[in-house]
Amino acid sequence: MEINHTLAIMTFYPFDWGLLWRIVLIVALLGCSALTSGSETALFSLSPSQLDRIRKHHTPVNRAIMKLLSNQDRLLATILIVNNLVNILIISLCNNLIDRLVEFHSTGWEFTIKTVVVTFVLLLFGEIIPKVYASYNPSGFSRLVALPLGFLTRFLHPLSFVLVKYSDAIQNRGIIQPENISMEELENALEITENPSETEKEMLSGIVQFASTEVEEIMHPRMEIVAIDEEENFDEVRKVIIESGFSRIPVYKGSIDHIVGMLYVKDMLRHVGRDSSFEWNKLLRPAFYTPEHKKINELLEEFQTQKVHIAIVVDEYGSTLGLVSLEDILEEIVGEISDESDAPEEKPYKQIAEDTYLFEAKANIAILEEVLELEEGTFDDCRGEAETIAGMLLEAKKEFLKKGDKFSFHSVEFVVTKATGHHAEEIKIRKS
Repeated sequence: MEINHTLAIMTFYPFDWGLLWRIVLIVALLGCSALTSGSETALFSLSPSQLDRIRKHHTPVNRAIMKLLSNQDRLLATILIVNNLVNILIISLCNNLIDRLVEFHSTGWEFTIKTVVVTFVLLLFGEIIPKVYASYNPSGFSRLVALPLGFLTRFLHPLSFVLVKYSDAIQNRGIIQPENISMEELENALEITENPSETEKEMLSGIVQFASTEVEEIMHPRMEIVAIDEEENFDEVRKVIIESGFSRIPVYKGSIDHIVGMLYVKDMLRHVGRDSSFEWNKLLRPAFYTPEHKKINELLEEFQTQKVHIAIVVDEYGSTLGLVSLEDILEEIVGEISDESDAPEEKPYKQIAEDTYLFEAKANIAILEEVLELEEGTFDDCRGEAETIAGMLLEAKKEFLKKGDKFSFHSVEFVVTKATGHHAEEIKIRKS
């Protein structure tokens, strides 16, 4: 055989173009290994909110994801079978390819190339990189692998069935002792449980998340607070009470950052006939304050001991961030609580032309995607941590929004049509 180049430790043979198919096959199998490894991380890293959005959008891919997660043992067994088979094929093909290209004169170098280098490449491109990427984008990665993985679970069902049954038998014999279930695991279990009704699942999920939810997640933000200046006359106070319909209203001095007390409407019932000069601010009760990062289970306990139903949420500097009530806390468990005084919920948008809408700036991005019939998660690459349309535009502009500001993401045009101060109120959205 003709020798192209000779070294003391190895001999290189001329490249045979007949080996090209082996190289292509190795690259393809490496891609399969990456997808399989990443799918495990992606599917088991989906948060409850992501699972909820997937469940609500009935697309073939989303249905495939939910079906895969409905039997996690079978899914994991399938992933392990495919991943191991693919990795064995890659190692075998790589060794064969190296033998056809190189003749080693040193056992040490042969071990280094065939074992260390091949293993490093396999771990880097077939395990580490895809798993890191999948952990940062579990929703997108899950959609990428859902359909092929669904086919593989059916195709490999006999093998995965045996593995699952064998592992169950080991666990039932006490060889594997189950660990304590974490709150996250319990939450994920509730998400894929089929027996309870939707209402029961929402309540159970609310109970699981209750201890980890912070006040800032459920509070009414500062701009939504209905408050009264202590300098207002009694006529204005009566007007605010009637228009708001609230039974407890914060009262401030100068600005809403300086809350001086809470006005209980029931305390004013016997004074309702007084004239505008009535000194209503003498009826104020002390305001109750709570930090933004307090857990709501702790706040509920404080409400019970202090016998109050409402608290002003403040930041570390004492500025008012929002307001939270006992009803807000209870709604985290039992869902929305409505009474006869609550007005019917209005849609946060209206259609003004074909594919053109006026949205409230505070509307959720998920609602926007649903209305425009876009794939769920379309704006994930530009929304950052924002949940609202205004938040997404702020993330893009990096400064306060003004009337007339224009943006375009994924063939969707956004125009701020109404803004007050630093706060956007209405946005025109057109799907190109």
